[in-house]
Amino acid sequence: MHGRFPILYIAEADAEEAVLSSGALAHLVEAIPHATFTVVGSPASAPLFADTPRLERLIILDRDGRWDWIALWNQVRETNWGLVVDMRGSTLSGKLRRQKRAVKGKTLPDVHLVEQAARVLQLDEIPAPKLFVGRDAQEAADALIPVGEGPILAIGPGVDWIGKRWPADRYAKVALSLLGEDGPLAGGRLMIVGEEADRDAAHSIRFAVKRERVIELQGRLTRLQTVAALSRADFYIGGDSLWTQLAVAAGVPAVGVFGPSDEVLRRPWTGVAVRGPRSLQEFIDLDPRLNQHIQHMMDLPYERVLKASKKLLAQLAG
Repeated sequence: MHGRFPILYIAEADAEEAVLSSGALAHLVEAIPHATFTVVGSPASAPLFADTPRLERLIILDRDGRWDWIALWNQVRETNWGLVVDMRGSTLSGKLRRQKRAVKGKTLPDVHLVEQAARVLQLDEIPAPKLFVGRDAQEAADALIPVGEGPILAIGPGVDWIGKRWPADRYAKVALSLLGEDGPLAGGRLMIVGEEADRDAAHSIRFAVKRERVIELQGRLTRLQTVAALSRADFYIGGDSLWTQLAVAAGVPAVGVFGPSDEVLRRPWTGVAVRGPRSLQEFIDLDPRLNQHIQHMMDLPYERVLKASKKLLAQLAG
């Protein structure tokens, strides 16, 4: 009989990066069945771990200031931790009683973030991103997905910067081809995910198929509930965004539409990244801080994304 083995896991503040590293936590959950977990995250990242099995505490670190870390230390210092995993690379673990610690170092420029998370735990095999979804979250998602037949194509057009936004009409053309009579997802349905603010980005996507075949979920679910909804999908297409990483964490094969983004670090782990004719460096030469109000993605044709999608679907079917 194993004794109690408490693990403190400090997730990244950025929700997308926290999802990219989530396979490390999932590995610990599955590899150490007697472990219990305390997870620390930001207001954006912490809720993603709310359904982690054997979760004892979920602590939200509202800010990243010195006094905030002192307050966190006061909440966790009494425990003799079996393991402290710090994906923020802070000095906190060195000040806590623990048997072992694993601290993430500086980001390596040429290694995918999923692999970098695995290296923190010195794992030989790289676990894919994974978020645990409880019954309540799954039921909330399923309640918005009508019973229907055929595969589901999910699309997440929303991004956090206009420079990463791929035109909605091009998503629509890809969806129309994949879901059409001769497409690999023929007769299927179209699921659109994202925030309420992303609805404009999906304006023409929802018209790619008949209204009764559209499952529009933007702004209707929490992010963890969105993972639950995406777990019902068969394929996903989206930009360099949190939604794409949530699809990966849901186990969905994904095509990521990239432009002024680094696919070496962030491509969908369970899929592929597609970019236009320009490299990341060419975007940086034009927009050094990658923050200008420029629609960088206009030179990526829909045919290239469609070809990559059909190729991946063929591989999955083969």
